Amino acid sequence: MSEQKYVDVLVTDGGMDFDLGAQPIMTDNRQSIGQDVVHSILESGIARELSAERNKAKRDYVLTRIEMLVEEDERIVAGSATATDMGASTKNELLILLTADTEEFGPVTLEVQV
Repeated sequence: MSEQKYVDVLVTDGGMDFDLGAQPIMTDNRQSIGQDVVHSILESGIARELSAERNKAKRDYVLTRIEMLVEEDERIVAGSATATDMGASTKNELLILLTADTEEFGPVTLEVQV
């Protein structure tokens, strides 16, 4: 088992996740990096631009900006991020599938709901 280098509280559906003893559930390494990446995308507001945009070229540009934002994280391998517009999710939210390679912990696949 690898060392816990990046440790964080697990966030699920926008809130902290708790165990049966009402203690926060912790996450580490690859999952923590992924969680940080999703939060940076949501906090940037870039993904919201996809909601109102119909022009394919402009949508692709927004996805490229998301990839560039992800690759600003020093824990992500430069050039490895790919953002794909998956359309509306079952919750009628925009769904973006994001894949990237971490420097130390291998690939990560994330879903970003906007």
